[in-house]
Parts: sequence; structure tokens; C-alpha cells
Amino acid sequence: MSDPSQIHHEIDYIELAVTDLVEAKRFYREAFGWEFNDYGDAYAGIRRSSGGEVGGLRLDEAVDAGGPLVILYSNDLEASAESVRRAGGDLVGEIVSFPGGRRFRFRDPSGNVLAVWSDR
Repeated sequence: MSDPSQIHHEIDYIELAVTDLVEAKRFYREAFGWEFNDYGDAYAGIRRSSGGEVGGLRLDEAVDAGGPLVILYSNDLEASAESVRRAGGDLVGEIVSFPGGRRFRFRDPSGNVLAVWSDR
């Protein structure tokens, strides 16, 4: 059963690509008081003060222009992937598993890359 606060096809999570995870955590902790859940050397979840996570810091040493990765939630990941394809979007890779569920990334017709995830 998914979290009732997760609504199908709404924005659910934002990831920021960072070139130095330790420095990024230090910066956001000092600047805004953020706290983190560490998931190894390459990822830290940004804790929500009310519980859970609102986003994450993802180590990406090749970041040039950067920018956040907007992540939508889906009740049916395969159906969402097919909907993206039918609407003219391109999947960037395949559906992948991660400790919290599964997700895929896609490029919209304007070139923006977003992701869709599911906890199933």
C-alpha cells in the first residue's frame, strides 16, 4: 500500500545532482538546517521536518549545468512509461530498481528530463 500523501502523477520528490556530497550536505545543513538520511557514498535523502523525505542529493561528478531532477509518483509504473511513450516522450534507459522501489527517467519533447517512481 502506498503512502496516502503520494498521489498518482503528482510531483513527489526532487533530486539535486551534486559534485561533492559531503560539501553539499554541509552547505544545506548550515544554510537551511536540513538533515539527511545517508544511503552510502553517493546519495543522501533530504529529511522532511514532519517525517519522510522531500528529496535527495545525488553524487554526479559530471554535472555541468546541473539542475534538479523532478520526480513524479505513479501507482502503475509500466502504464506511466507507456503513457510517456504514447505522448511523444523518450525513456532514458529502462525501469530500474532502487532500495525504495523502482523508477524510470524520460525526456519530454522540449528536452527536459524527469523521472517517475513507484514503491511497488
